[in-house]
Amino acid sequence: MYTTLISARQLQDLQKSGKPCMVFDCSFELMQAGAGDLQYQQAHIPGAVRADLDRHLSANPTAPDAASGGRHPLPSRETFAAWLGSVGFTPAMQAVVYDRQGANYCGRLWWMLKWVGHEAVAVLDGGLQAWQSHGGSTESVRDISTPAINAAVRYPLAPEKALLIATKEVADRLTQAQQTLIDARGAPRFRGEVEPLDPVAGHIPGALNRPFTQNLDAQGKFKPAAELRAEFEALLAGHDPATVVHHCGSGVSAVPNLLAMEIAGLGRTALYAGSWSEWCSDPQRPVAKG
Repeated sequence: MYTTLISARQLQDLQKSGKPCMVFDCSFELMQAGAGDLQYQQAHIPGAVRADLDRHLSANPTAPDAASGGRHPLPSRETFAAWLGSVGFTPAMQAVVYDRQGANYCGRLWWMLKWVGHEAVAVLDGGLQAWQSHGGSTESVRDISTPAINAAVRYPLAPEKALLIATKEVADRLTQAQQTLIDARGAPRFRGEVEPLDPVAGHIPGALNRPFTQNLDAQGKFKPAAELRAEFEALLAGHDPATVVHHCGSGVSAVPNLLAMEIAGLGRTALYAGSWSEWCSDPQRPVAKG
């Protein structure tokens, strides 16, 4: 069972073994609507299921059962499980998720599967680029709505294996030692120098900054576990890793940091999915800059 990363070679071996497995293509471009669908149409791992951030991995902001706020609110566990069942995914399967954007978007599905109790999910290290450079084949399709090969099933919810933190909890613990916030946005956004997406610039007071791209090497793969551990321990400067709560702009790019800490052997930490976009929606909440 793969629970964090899987290499291109390991995925090829897994597919040859005949063991139950489903691959998901989560490619997405935040500033280009529909670009991820086009990328999938042009080339994807054969048999990969399309998993779009907006359509499948987020709720409508007005949905009464949304599990978080922010620009990309989480759907309820029940709604997400219904989608998994609709594509034929079952608890017996190994899930492999990938994108073309440095694990920025496939990390969301990795976390959500843990959240509904599915431990056997791994990120394809290096994404589609690594798959292709390792000789992996791709296929193209004209219609992304083509029915899945697997028949629809009922996906049963299991106890959560990921920790979701709400805005009230973050606010209540703002000055307490039991919480260490890590913000995955780029440094200029964290400092409040620019803000291209949300109405307020800045960050949650006391948060530490680690842009999620710092987890990857020059080839777009996650750095070795020892290197990641040293970097996070330097960032935490004595804070207990168990107190960490990850966030970003809308709860998506925070996940690579969460995954990196797990790869580093620092445990599975919490996610504030509403993130800065939900935090700054209330002018009564404090904002820090610099």
